[in-house]
Amino acid sequence: MLKLGVNIDHVATLRESRYRGQGSGEPCPVKAALTCEAAGAHGITAHLREDKRHIQDHDVKALRRKINTRLNFEMAITAEIVRFALKLRPDIVCLVPEKRQEVTTEGGLEVSRKLNPIKQVCSQMLKANIGVSLFIDPDIQQIDAAAKTGAQFIELHTGSFAEHFNNARTRQRELNRLTAAATHAHSLGLRVNAGHGLNYENLKSLLEVPHLEELNIGHSIISRSVETGLSKAVKEMLRLMKGYRY
Repeated sequence: MLKLGVNIDHVATLRESRYRGQGSGEPCPVKAALTCEAAGAHGITAHLREDKRHIQDHDVKALRRKINTRLNFEMAITAEIVRFALKLRPDIVCLVPEKRQEVTTEGGLEVSRKLNPIKQVCSQMLKANIGVSLFIDPDIQQIDAAAKTGAQFIELHTGSFAEHFNNARTRQRELNRLTAAATHAHSLGLRVNAGHGLNYENLKSLLEVPHLEELNIGHSIISRSVETGLSKAVKEMLRLMKGYRY
């Protein structure tokens, strides 16, 4: 069965746009995570970035305490975040590249260029019984390098597929890349997840890719919830206003 991990980062993005630095506010990423679980999600994904632009330390600590499924902790390979992860003890970490100027993660890890530091972090996590995934582009060289790190999983970066989805020729090219990457990773004993830019329109095509175990999807689900839940939110507010007598 293909599993769904819901990334709740952008619930925190919305909260931080108004309540930055206040330690609380709405919407609450933890409440959103629990709603996702109740709806059938198999796991929750959160990325604690170095600049703390959305998810905060207290969010992931609360997620660790309260969710009942699997916590997938996305993280850069910096000393501070590695220490935090070892203390947090999520079910799995996904090592990702991180640039302060990017809006969201723009590409996969350059595993072949950073093999030794990645191997070191993988070793630390595995010794703490924390699973490890590497977020990488569908590139054979990167997959070969990933197989040398000790990580059990890779997460294929589907951003280029999503970007080219509306052009039939380039869409097929990206699907072919993903299929070749997943097949090669599987042959090396790596387990395969995928994510980035997946939405309600392009998902069906992605299902052609073999060996996938889990998809991590966030922005599209959070965006759809604004539309599908907005009517209920307006009606609830109107009910509260009915008691006005002045």
